[in-house]
Amino acid sequence: MNKQDGMNYAPIGKSDHVVNRGDFTFAAVGLDHGHIYGMCNGLIEAGAELVAVYDPDPEKVTAFQQKFPGVKAASSKQAVLDNPEIQLVASANIPADRGPLGLEVLDHGKHYFTDKPAFTTLEQVKAARRKTAETGLRWGIYYSERLHVESAVYAGHLIEQGAIGKVVQVIGTGPHRANPDSRPDWFFDPERFGGILCDIGSHQIEQFLHFAGAEDAKVLHSKVANYSFPEHPKFQDFGDATLVADNGATFYFRVDWLTPDGLGTWGDGRVFILGTEGYIEIRKYIDIARDATSDHLYLVNQGEEKHFELNGKVGFPFFGAFILDCLNGTEKAMTQEHAFKAAELCIEAQKKAMHIHTDAAKQAAGK
Repeated sequence: MNKQDGMNYAPIGKSDHVVNRGDFTFAAVGLDHGHIYGMCNGLIEAGAELVAVYDPDPEKVTAFQQKFPGVKAASSKQAVLDNPEIQLVASANIPADRGPLGLEVLDHGKHYFTDKPAFTTLEQVKAARRKTAETGLRWGIYYSERLHVESAVYAGHLIEQGAIGKVVQVIGTGPHRANPDSRPDWFFDPERFGGILCDIGSHQIEQFLHFAGAEDAKVLHSKVANYSFPEHPKFQDFGDATLVADNGATFYFRVDWLTPDGLGTWGDGRVFILGTEGYIEIRKYIDIARDATSDHLYLVNQGEEKHFELNGKVGFPFFGAFILDCLNGTEKAMTQEHAFKAAELCIEAQKKAMHIHTDAAKQAAGK
């Protein structure tokens, strides 16, 4: 696992099978983003069997097979869709193409598990809502910064246990290292990746809804900017937004592509959760200048102040629960409405965003 490169950050957890070998089979289709490795790791650790892979780029397929030996390369996307033995398709293709692929997958009677952002337009979300209602199949979304982070999983447990009372505010920071020389062209095109609030902002909004126990929220204000990439005038390397949930909890988040090279990981992601009886701070990937390990959680409430070191101690229960949801028609891992609502709100935040006119923007315009 490469802690320096967020695009290829693929957590490895403990095997905790919820099914026997062959009970749940899946294929990977679309390898444009390295998150596909983390998605597949999580499913395999929960007992799913990866049986096929397809991408139009043979080099991506070869690299994938090196990571997952024994997985057969399919001759085409259609060959995967037509294979009756495959129960789910996992994909991290280009964000603008994830919604359309999901419709194809469900039309072929298979469940779908896609990287975030799952959609780049509200029309795509509406189409997915109709298709899941029509088919009864699952459309899972890989909100990895909560689902694949042990300290975030544990924070959810603490909140459910009442450790900080009722959540009233969440603050999230999602800084990322850009590594522009290794990025594909689509990474810099907001029409294809959705914009910064739609893309990495999706993690932030999903975790807010989850931690606050909210079903819906309203975007009050949002803004985006390009501070450092005049050579990519449409790119956004900064964004933030403020939301209020239907239960009164409030949220502010900031996301950026400005992580300096001196940091020992790809981004210093943090969450601050304020409750009526205490607060939690999550330091997801590093405790800067103190401890290079991930998954530090700080808790202060009426009875104690405590530091939890959680790396390798909690696991990733989402994947097993998601497999069982697909098999049993349940919604224990994440409700379909929650997955879609988070996606919807991040698109709304992007659409409403004020564009800050920066020096990089002026330079790109030739002024």
